[in-house]
Amino acid sequence: MTDGDTPREGDRILAAIDLLARAFEASVLDELEVEAGELHVRLARPRPAAAEPAPVGPAPSPPAVSPFGEPAPGMRFVTAPLTGVWYTSPSPGARPYVKVGDEVAIGTVLGLIEAMKLFNEIKSDTAGRVSRFMLESGTLVKRQQPLIEVDPR
Repeated sequence: MTDGDTPREGDRILAAIDLLARAFEASVLDELEVEAGELHVRLARPRPAAAEPAPVGPAPSPPAVSPFGEPAPGMRFVTAPLTGVWYTSPSPGARPYVKVGDEVAIGTVLGLIEAMKLFNEIKSDTAGRVSRFMLESGTLVKRQQPLIEVDPR
C-alpha cells in the first residue's frame, strides 16, 4: 500500500491478491504475473533444485497420491514434465518413438510435448518395457499427467 492509498483501497488490493494466490495454488501454472495500473503482482512456484544422479539400487517408488490415478501393481508411470500437446512421433505419419512392448532405457525419447510452439523431447526416467500408452497422440496433457506405463522388470 502506498502513502496515497486509503485504507479501504489497500484492503481491496490485499483481498484481490489473496484471491489470486488461492487460484494460483489450485492451478497447474508455474508462474502468474498481473499488472493493473501501478500494481504489479508476480506469483511463482519454487523451482526444484538440480537433480543428483540416482543411486544404483531399486527404483524409487511413485508419488503417494496422484490426481490421475495409480499405475497397475508393479508398474511405473512416465509423467509429463509440462503442460502441452503430447505427440508419439516426430511428425504426422512418421514411426512412433516407442510402441507397446518396446524396451526402454533411462533417457530414451518416448515422445514430444509441444508447449508455446516449442517441441520438447520427453525422455524415460525409468528402464523397462512399455506396457501401455495412457492417451492418444495429439492430446492436451497437464504437468504430472501419466503418459506411458512401464514395467520396470
